[in-house]
Amino acid sequence: MFKVVINPHWEITHSTDSPLDTAVLLNLLMSIQKTGSISKAARLVDLSYRYSWGLLREAEKLFGTALLNTDRGRGTTLTPLAEKLIWADRRIRARLSPTLESLASELESEIGKTIVGKTKPIRLDASHGFAVDALLHQLTEANLPVDLRYRNSTDAVAALSRNECDLAGFHVPLGEFEKKAVERYTQWLNPREHCLIHLAIRTQGMFVAPGNPKRIQTLQDLTRPGIRFVNRQIGSGTRMLLELMLAGANISPFDIEGYQSNEFTHSAVAAYIASGMADVGVGVQTAAQRFSLDFIPLIRERYFLALPLSIMDDPLIQLVIDVVQSGYFRKVINGLAGYDSSDTGKILLLSEAFGHAKVAAV
Repeated sequence: MFKVVINPHWEITHSTDSPLDTAVLLNLLMSIQKTGSISKAARLVDLSYRYSWGLLREAEKLFGTALLNTDRGRGTTLTPLAEKLIWADRRIRARLSPTLESLASELESEIGKTIVGKTKPIRLDASHGFAVDALLHQLTEANLPVDLRYRNSTDAVAALSRNECDLAGFHVPLGEFEKKAVERYTQWLNPREHCLIHLAIRTQGMFVAPGNPKRIQTLQDLTRPGIRFVNRQIGSGTRMLLELMLAGANISPFDIEGYQSNEFTHSAVAAYIASGMADVGVGVQTAAQRFSLDFIPLIRERYFLALPLSIMDDPLIQLVIDVVQSGYFRKVINGLAGYDSSDTGKILLLSEAFGHAKVAAV
């Protein structure tokens, strides 16, 4: 099976100057940030000391300002501009990763068909998340062909109903908002035709800057003057969940500055806040941890993979189930901040998963 990796690549130019390729520069700056030394950083990224200095000088000439602070007693540190470049790259990667990973999966499938002949990949449509990413990695390690499309939960289950995918990933909150969330998804899920694989339980909450300088504690704080919020895209399960929680607390979205913004992953929301462009957003705890943000828990939810009952005996589907039910995968899930694998791998009918929500046949 072929593996395609697509990484973002960006350049900077000013006036008539030649474009500056940021790829090597960013690796060098991140290494300087890590080691506190230009010479150590150069060795770490396999560059000569002379080339590294030349690259830094070229970049400083372009920007007209320094990228490094040199202190004999404290070593070499990055200036705010250099730190901003690193954060810009992290934000770009966080925002584009679902699109690029979906495109890479499509290319893998097309290359395989062209060179090897007809193959039957597992068609997975799912909202972007850390458990899904972990599953994709394990399926790739097991050499199982996967045709992945990252899309919001609503679109994923709708695609399943049209037979456009084999597995559809979506998430449902536990507690008072579960029934309303289930009602939205069961427009496309039929208890006579579909069942569920329980992937994980995860915690959703608010991301805030380290130390929580704006003293944000509850959803009501989102309406305070000067609090800048960053939202997920329309149609995402997280945005739907937020809408339910706001309605439950009698909070109008129109009172929240930045509510109409759109970021496409939990990591993109975290990167936006970590770079200082917003004060608060909602997402899973793992993203907050990876961007060194404080996290205020709000609600736990279950993440499922829906699939047709008719393909349960398919050998590829059985292999997927074997991966999800493996002890190693449970260990991986438990290693994600805010994730719980206690029910990972359970096969459930819709009536078993959402019995009290009165799932009706459609």
